[in-house]
Order: sequence, then structure tokens, then C-alpha cells
Amino acid sequence: MAPERSTGNRIGAEDIRRRKGGVPIVCLTAYSYPIARMLDPHVDLLLVGDSVAMVLHGHATTLGASLEMMIAHGQAVMRGSTKACVVVDMPAGSYEASPAEAVASARSIVGETGCQAVKLEGGVDMAAQIAAIVAEGIPVMGHIGLQPQSVEKDGGYKIKGRTQENIAALFRDAEAVEKAGAFSVVIEGTVATVASDITRHVAIPTIGIGASGDCDGQILVIDDMIGMTVDRVPKFVKEYAKLRDTISDAAARYAAEVRGRAFPGPDHVFSATSDKDKA
Repeated sequence: MAPERSTGNRIGAEDIRRRKGGVPIVCLTAYSYPIARMLDPHVDLLLVGDSVAMVLHGHATTLGASLEMMIAHGQAVMRGSTKACVVVDMPAGSYEASPAEAVASARSIVGETGCQAVKLEGGVDMAAQIAAIVAEGIPVMGHIGLQPQSVEKDGGYKIKGRTQENIAALFRDAEAVEKAGAFSVVIEGTVATVASDITRHVAIPTIGIGASGDCDGQILVIDDMIGMTVDRVPKFVKEYAKLRDTISDAAARYAAEVRGRAFPGPDHVFSATSDKDKA
């Protein structure tokens, strides 16, 4: 079943909201023009995640992402996408201090990229920020459960939903995000049964990552999914390709041919007389 579309061919935040309980919403991260071009026909939503700080820039956590970084990658993804709903992460330090700061950062992201929505982490503690951004007419995707921007405060990447106290807090967060006006919410690193219960409890779509197959949609980091991750691959990732091996093999063959003067060959150099050569 094809998803409903917003004006033109672009899927909008409201189209995603209406997918609650329907055909699962397909989401992937994207950080560049060529990847956006390749993924756009196959997904409903592209997230320009702050995971770009780790995946492309080599930071140890997502805390290395800046507003400028997110905007630059958001612009690249928007150039490569014509169909998917594009959501850009609000990086740590760009929204937590106050609703006014959150609105200013969201305006910058949407104004400079043209994306359809922004995403921020937090539940009850960030409800005022979500509500303020939504009041400005900017759609917001929430993010509860394991929150990578809070990894230092939490003392590492810890799975959520393993105690009754934490389960109750997760439900409060989900309710707060929904009440604040978010059009959907990511549930990350959460016990499957808890994520499933939250999905049934809230009226907005849930997008799972390391959560439950019962969520209304799923998302993975593209580099994890295609086997490009060079460090630890999370437990919840399924690698649909092994591009690490493909790229390493190609580089090894190229190096061997250059050193053996097999490349460039006659087909890869320009002659002085041919008018058929094209760069």
C-alpha cells in the first residue's frame, strides 16, 4: 500500500502521523546527497541523525554534532531527496536550555535546509520545548528510551524498560511527547514488550530502533545497515550488505594495479588525436 502524500510528491509529517497502526513506516538515516538519492525511492522517512558525528566525523558519541554540522548535512540530503519526509536531528546543546532556544534552533534548521521536521531527545523534561516548536508550525519527532545525547549522564548506553520504575517513566515520557504535539516518536534501546505496550498506548506512530517489531515503523543507521560500520555494530542491527569487505577489496585491487603500473590502462587515458575522449 502506497503512503499518503503531502503537497506534490513529498511525504509530510502529517502523512507519517496518519500511518499509525497501518503499513509499517520505513525509515533510514542519511547524511549525504548520493545516499539520499539512493534511499529516497525506498523509504518513507530519511533522518539526518546526529549519529553523523560518529559515522562520518569520527566522534566517540553524538555529542560531537553541532547545529552547523546538522544544517550542512540536512542541505545535502534535501538536495538528494524528492519523496521522503526529511527530519533533521537537533544536536545536543541546541534546545535544552529553554523553549526559546529550541524554537530558534528549529527555525534555523528548517529555514536553512527546507526539511519537513526536526527531532529532539527527551520526554517529560523536553515537553515544553516540543510544544513551543510545534506552536511555531514546525513538526517535531520525539525520541525516548535510550537517548544517545544523554550517554555521559547515564553512564553509558543502557537498555531501558528493565525496572517498573523505568517503565513508568517511559510511559510518562511517551504521553508527554504526544501531548506536546509531536507527530511521531522514536523508541530506542528499550525492552521489546515495553516498546510494544507504549506503541499501543499512544496515538502517534512509534519508530523503533532496538525496540520492538510491533512499533509503527523501524529505523536503522544506514552505515550499520549496509555493513559500513568500522567499529562495534550494535546488537539490534541487521546487516543487509557487507560493504566493508567490498570497499576493502576494491582498494586492495586498485593499490596492486597502481603499484604494478596496470592502472591507468589504455581505456583510462586521453590520446592526442581522438575527438571521442570525454573526461
